[in-house]
Amino acid sequence: MSKPKILSTRPLFPAAREILDRHFEVDYGRLGEQISRGELLKRMADKHGLICLLTEKVDEELLTAAPKLRIAATVSVGFDNIDVAACTKHRVIATNTPGVLDDTTADFAWTLLMAIARRLLEGDEWMRSGTWPGWDLDQLLGGDVWGKTLGIMGFGRIGRGVARRAQGFQMRILYSDAVRAPADVEKDLRAEFVDRDRLFQESDFISLHVPLLPDTRHLISKENLDKMKPTAYLINTSRGPVVDEAALAEAVERKKIAGAALDVFEAEPKANPALLGRKNVILTPHIASASIETRTKMAVMAANNVVACFEGKRPPDALNADALGLR
Repeated sequence: MSKPKILSTRPLFPAAREILDRHFEVDYGRLGEQISRGELLKRMADKHGLICLLTEKVDEELLTAAPKLRIAATVSVGFDNIDVAACTKHRVIATNTPGVLDDTTADFAWTLLMAIARRLLEGDEWMRSGTWPGWDLDQLLGGDVWGKTLGIMGFGRIGRGVARRAQGFQMRILYSDAVRAPADVEKDLRAEFVDRDRLFQESDFISLHVPLLPDTRHLISKENLDKMKPTAYLINTSRGPVVDEAALAEAVERKKIAGAALDVFEAEPKANPALLGRKNVILTPHIASASIETRTKMAVMAANNVVACFEGKRPPDALNADALGLR
């Protein structure tokens, strides 16, 4: 009996490939190459499953081009790339990889926070240029982290992980979220629930950990940037469109805030050109979850979701299982 056919738009890691190759006939993408839209649609014509990244859209067009498709598994926590309602209409299971990258992303948010506060990249560039004249009292003065106020916008697993790390720096922690955390969580993390305005006004650092929703698109707007302290820093490891990059560029140009560090962007893979030349802005290429351990676990989760589907089980991370009547 022939095996189901799967398209994986990337080669994946050995641990994930081992799982897939044992159960399926797998068509892998090429290392370092993003599959074109036209090629993706063509190669999906006879496929029963898809493993993709955030860079591939699973929408009505793709679902129509893949009449045999039963599951679309994205190797990511976010699933902005998947039209879940369209998948449900076509009786296709959609899955993601939640939970696995929480600590890795919280670590990286702290990496950005420390780097922008202490002007790390500017110092590295100065040393590499060979022009550093030697130590002096007022060189590359940044901002302290110890004892400052950290505002966390979005207090889910990653936001709470950032708060947990902040305790080691004796920071005052404010947070804002659509749903208030339980009292025991607030007590354990020494976090105070506040409205957005107060968080913007009082925080020395603001770290974003919200999903991309109509209410959070351009949450970081000119109006809200104007509420921030001129000594405050913004860190974004959530979703690019949460930040109005043009407004942010203007804010750092006008010294309305001290700086920003972004790992995600409105129009990936590009950042707003006005941000590129700013020394008080750090830009990283969407690498918050980019540890070998975490990315491997994500790929394995996606592979196991696909295996569960073809074994007649409910995939562990199904986004639309209830809509499809799966148990």
